[in-house]
Amino acid sequence: MIQARNLTKVFRHKKRGEIRAVDNVSFACEPGKIYGLLGANGAGKTTTLRLLATLLAPTGGDAVVAGFDVSTHPAHVRARVGFLAASTALYGRLTARETIAYFGRLNGLDDERIASRTAQLSAELGMEEFLDRRVDTFSTGMKQKTSIARTLVHDPEVLILDEPTLGLDVMAARGIVRFVRECRSRGKTVIYSTHIMSEVEKLCDRVGIIHGGKLLAEGTLGELRERHGEHDLEEIFVKVAGGEAIA
Repeated sequence: MIQARNLTKVFRHKKRGEIRAVDNVSFACEPGKIYGLLGANGAGKTTTLRLLATLLAPTGGDAVVAGFDVSTHPAHVRARVGFLAASTALYGRLTARETIAYFGRLNGLDDERIASRTAQLSAELGMEEFLDRRVDTFSTGMKQKTSIARTLVHDPEVLILDEPTLGLDVMAARGIVRFVRECRSRGKTVIYSTHIMSEVEKLCDRVGIIHGGKLLAEGTLGELRERHGEHDLEEIFVKVAGGEAIA
């Protein structure tokens, strides 16, 4: 469902010169699986996700998402992807229901389908109490649930989630993690970017450790533990990011 092959993104800065934000990254994720992209801030996670979601064009390499090439068929990719960005803003004067409806219409849904999806997502994410409140009255957790609902209103095949629990309290974060797990059980293909080790251990079928734009290690948790002689994922991450990359 998702296959990245030598995916590369180069930016050019007047003072810093060439910046390889993503450098020959290759990995795959199948339906009904969660692929965890683990890395510190600035490691290249978000740029990789934006390439997969067609928000950026690759400098080199390619990627296929839901059967379509991100460079040659970006509109087909977008129709099949739900992309949750870490920095996505909401319009404060709209209610959660109005926000979901707006994005439903952008994705070509009719009013009946929007109403059905709103009810379903509201129940699954626990949004009933604030569904008709204005966004500018929301807590961080309420805003994140609304952002997720609008991302998934068109029931996409592929979910690309960038730091979905960033800034949330424990209970709100647990709710999001539970919801992502349920999406996997429905056969969704999920890319889950985070720097929170415990979420990776709870959710991810495969893990890629990215650092300096390069994918330095990849595998199941069991494979990574055996390969690096460590059980603790944080220790594995430090070892890999510190320079002990695998071939």
